[in-house]
Amino acid sequence: MTYCLGILLRAGLVLASDSRSNAGVDQVQRVGKLSLLSTSPDRFIALLSAGNLATTQSVASELEQAMGSGEAGADVALTQSLYETAELVGAKLRQVLARDAAYVQPEDPTASFLVAGEIAGHAPRLFQVYSAGNFIEASERSCFLQIGETKYGKPILDRALRLDSSLEHAAKLALLSFDATIRSNLSVGMPIDLMRYRAGSFTPEVVTLEEDNRYWRLLTDAYSRGLSELVDRLPSPPSDLG
Repeated sequence: MTYCLGILLRAGLVLASDSRSNAGVDQVQRVGKLSLLSTSPDRFIALLSAGNLATTQSVASELEQAMGSGEAGADVALTQSLYETAELVGAKLRQVLARDAAYVQPEDPTASFLVAGEIAGHAPRLFQVYSAGNFIEASERSCFLQIGETKYGKPILDRALRLDSSLEHAAKLALLSFDATIRSNLSVGMPIDLMRYRAGSFTPEVVTLEEDNRYWRLLTDAYSRGLSELVDRLPSPPSDLG
């Protein structure tokens, strides 16, 4: 299991993923789930993955190999919109599953992706690609998308994230979303890859936070203390709750 998060803002994008891959209790690996498909003066495209590791790595590797090939329908450098890019990722996922799925049974070969980025002339966009190859898009009313182990990190995003949040505010919420998930699910773990992208820059900023990272410790410790102090200040329930 893994956890990947994409946040769409008026200011740009915030993307984050953990680095744990589990194939049983005695097979735990650190594997990157966040990759850059394209960075150039006119486009930035990132891919986050969850699900069967062999499937996700095949999809990402084949997309990367096709970069610069000039082949229509395969080269993400030729897509005219992020919608078209999401279509390409979905088609590649279906192709990999059709080729490999029968050979990996009874293991689950399915996977899902987040596709995010900006192409010159268009605003940043964010898509979630399902195992069937179809997809949905983040919107003003639903400005974040999650794949993998999603339930524990969702409440804080529902409460505190807004489309007009700053990149810095969204990055803090993203990390706290991961803190909640890591505390509640052993299949999600450090390090965390965090990407911030300011709209129109075509230059992402990527950092990797290990468990002993000073800022990570400061943030999560302060959040835990703040929650405890807040609960202490809340009124106690009356004896008669009716």
